[in-house]
Amino acid sequence: MEESLELDAEPYDPRYPVVGFDERPYQLVSEVRQPLPATPGHPVRYDYEYRREGTCHLFMLFQPLQGWRHVKGTARRTAKDFAHGMQARVDVHCPNATLISVALDKLNTHTPAALYEACTPPEARRLRRKLDFRYAPKQGSWLNMAEIECAVLSPQGWDRRLPDQETVCRPTMAWQPQRNAAQATVTWRFTIATARRTLKRLYPSQPLC
Repeated sequence: MEESLELDAEPYDPRYPVVGFDERPYQLVSEVRQPLPATPGHPVRYDYEYRREGTCHLFMLFQPLQGWRHVKGTARRTAKDFAHGMQARVDVHCPNATLISVALDKLNTHTPAALYEACTPPEARRLRRKLDFRYAPKQGSWLNMAEIECAVLSPQGWDRRLPDQETVCRPTMAWQPQRNAAQATVTWRFTIATARRTLKRLYPSQPLC
């Protein structure tokens, strides 16, 4: 936990940027019957029956100190999808960075091995030397600010039945440039000092040092 908080407290340095990574699944659902249009005194009415159309995933890259985020839709959540996202971070979003610290959850696809599964060994090694994976503690994914940004994204047109990945990503592509232009970010106030005070039950009662 303290390693994650220490990373969040580092000042911005374009040579050593800090980026949060998170992902969200979305259940694709289509209508079986056409909704009834709104009439005076009645909203649009949907039939309770629906058809499942599979799932898609949204990958979120969030750089809070720059107020920048990038969302990408994928059909699946695989190690190769993760690796391609990291490759884009290195070569497209931060081509001049010396080392990129990536805050993320420790899922089975979020490993350096994913780079070798998706790329040739020399390319995977090149990417690995550019990426410093910083995993959030177990049951501590809330320490990753990308998860907070995903929560901001959720209300953007997702409160209805969406049948395919393109329809899911459409409102996201409109939301992203507006939020980047405003440099919207997260005001992070949970520090190491705060953690030691409010979560003291997690620290040893009789320190050895």
